[in-house]
Amino acid sequence: MTAIHAFLIDIDGVLYVGDRPIEGADRALRELDRRGIPYRFVSNTTRRSRASVARRLESLGYTIPEAWVITAPVAAAAHLKEGGRTRCFLLTTSDARTDFEGAGIRAVEENPDAVVVADAAEGFTYENMNRAFRLLLSGADLVALEKDRYWMGSDGLMLSAGPFAAALEYATGREAEVIGKPSPAFFFRALAETGARPEEAAMVGDDIVTDIGGAQACGMRGIQVRTGKYREETLAWSGITPDLVIDSLADLPEYL
Repeated sequence: MTAIHAFLIDIDGVLYVGDRPIEGADRALRELDRRGIPYRFVSNTTRRSRASVARRLESLGYTIPEAWVITAPVAAAAHLKEGGRTRCFLLTTSDARTDFEGAGIRAVEENPDAVVVADAAEGFTYENMNRAFRLLLSGADLVALEKDRYWMGSDGLMLSAGPFAAALEYATGREAEVIGKPSPAFFFRALAETGARPEEAAMVGDDIVTDIGGAQACGMRGIQVRTGKYREETLAWSGITPDLVIDSLADLPEYL
């Protein structure tokens, strides 16, 4: 593999799975630091605020500045604010909502500029989904923070926001604006912080579609790890060929 000058690294499934940190991942990050290779963390995790994600990483033994964590809620809040869409129906957890409120986005129940769909967990009730459906029919924009199908929780695979965003798309006949991975804007926003061009950078992730396919579509290289949601059969049917497949983030320094 030719030289890589910067990395974007997924969090859930790459740094940890459930409540267990990936063995050796912290050493790999220290090696990147030693070599002066910049990196940022990009996550489609939408249940937690950026501050909560940073605290979780710290509790698992990682020393990572909060500002290096770039999440879909943070990117979405900035994007909505830049576009003047400051009144939103937030189909999110209360924790993730703090990233929107901190950016000046107001959570409303009536006449929103947009319906924002994240991984709302137990908040995906029929009542909330039907309210979102009606607001979309009344003219609100549909914004999905991510469209992942599932993720690996502490007790097995969990539905992510994608199936719920797809249900609203099907019901309304409208396509959601996707903010998180694999949106090129999301990758470019994170990459800008490293100072590297796409062809100089690589994405390390466990999702063959949103991480690897999304990064390659932006001109980056994609490094697939065999941790988290990785499944051999998923890789086979995806039609996407990673530039490199490694057992875990711990093995990354061997290929620098």
